[in-house]
Amino acid sequence: MRLGRTFELLRTCANKFAFELLRNSVRYNCAAPKRTRQRMSSIPYDFGTGRSDPATFPTEGLKTAAAQVIEREGDHLSDYPGKLGHPGFRQAMAAREAGREGVAVDPDHLVITNGSMQAVTLTAEALTEPGDAVLLEAYSYPGTLSAYRSLKLDLVGIPLDEGGMRLDAVEDALTRLQAAGRTAKFIYAISTYQNPTGFVMPKQRRLQLIQLARRFGVPVIEDNCYGDVHYEGPVEPAMYALDDGADQIYLCSLSKILAPGFRLGYIYARPPMLDRILARRHDAGGNSFAAAVVAEFYRNGIAGHAAVTTPPLRRKRDLTCQRLEETAADLCVWSKPVGGLFIWVRLPDDVDRAKLAELAQSRGLSYLPGAAFHYQGADVPYLRLAFGHLTEAQINEGVPILARCIREARTSNEAIGFDSLFRLQDKEQSQ
Repeated sequence: MRLGRTFELLRTCANKFAFELLRNSVRYNCAAPKRTRQRMSSIPYDFGTGRSDPATFPTEGLKTAAAQVIEREGDHLSDYPGKLGHPGFRQAMAAREAGREGVAVDPDHLVITNGSMQAVTLTAEALTEPGDAVLLEAYSYPGTLSAYRSLKLDLVGIPLDEGGMRLDAVEDALTRLQAAGRTAKFIYAISTYQNPTGFVMPKQRRLQLIQLARRFGVPVIEDNCYGDVHYEGPVEPAMYALDDGADQIYLCSLSKILAPGFRLGYIYARPPMLDRILARRHDAGGNSFAAAVVAEFYRNGIAGHAAVTTPPLRRKRDLTCQRLEETAADLCVWSKPVGGLFIWVRLPDDVDRAKLAELAQSRGLSYLPGAAFHYQGADVPYLRLAFGHLTEAQINEGVPILARCIREARTSNEAIGFDSLFRLQDKEQSQ
């Protein structure tokens, strides 16, 4: 009786409840009403945080979806979701993947996680023990690096070029491990709109990586958090769409297209790998309410929402690159990503990077330094700019401030002497 009364009260005030819950659920990384936006960050020019554009957050659509979910699924929300998670969300994400990749995706092979970071950690725990070697890009997502370090894994960094992870270096690393009587437990790759570089691995290289991994008996974990943040050019296929074997593990998220505050990610893996991953899951499942609301919101697919969110991000990418060209063309080289939320910037070698950080902070500007992305934490002459959540005015004003800070942090006036994103050390070394 008490539970039924609770749900009746929720139904009576569903719109107000849904609004407040959704606003609070995304407040960490995404603004909802305009009156709260100024509280999201106290940094005037925050190029450090990678998140979506708060102006495109679909408040009204999510309010409607939440109210419908409370009315329709209230009784189900009183139960635990199980290890796979909310079936409607899994069906919606299977449709998302099938629509993008052009292959059938079984919703019963999808596992809902608490954001993609739980997926990163869960898959690593399922496949490794402390001291095991894993391969990943020499520059990778800091959250993944932190998780793997906490698991005490032996990180083998693979150099990058414009096509992502270099396969000659992958083969060399696998061969060296094999000669030492070891086997890499997996290869982790952000192959589409790589973080931090924005690079995309071409289809042919993906096929070659699959063949190489199969030859050495190594699973591949592909992290595709940015796959639907696409600006132009071909959409390269996910590796699970090129190989139906059980050694393909796929991670994805809604943080970059919807909002990180929902904490909704997922793993796609086929048996028996799926069972191996699920055996390591010891919680009671993901957030059923958030999953149900998002499933309802995306009931007709994700394309309509992406058509709203992508154009402003493309404009911000273009503006960031334009302002870099206007203010730092003689100082730096940078990427122009065809998707994702980040621009990777190479600095002159003579920049005092500690001084640069101090100057930027004193002028209200933040970025992430290259060391945050390096698999060994090396102090490298790079930085990453995130543009998604900034206003165009902030980008217009902020990039010239950064350029002035870089100039002031240099220890010489010599010409930079490079025209490539890649240093000789990055091309030659794979450790």
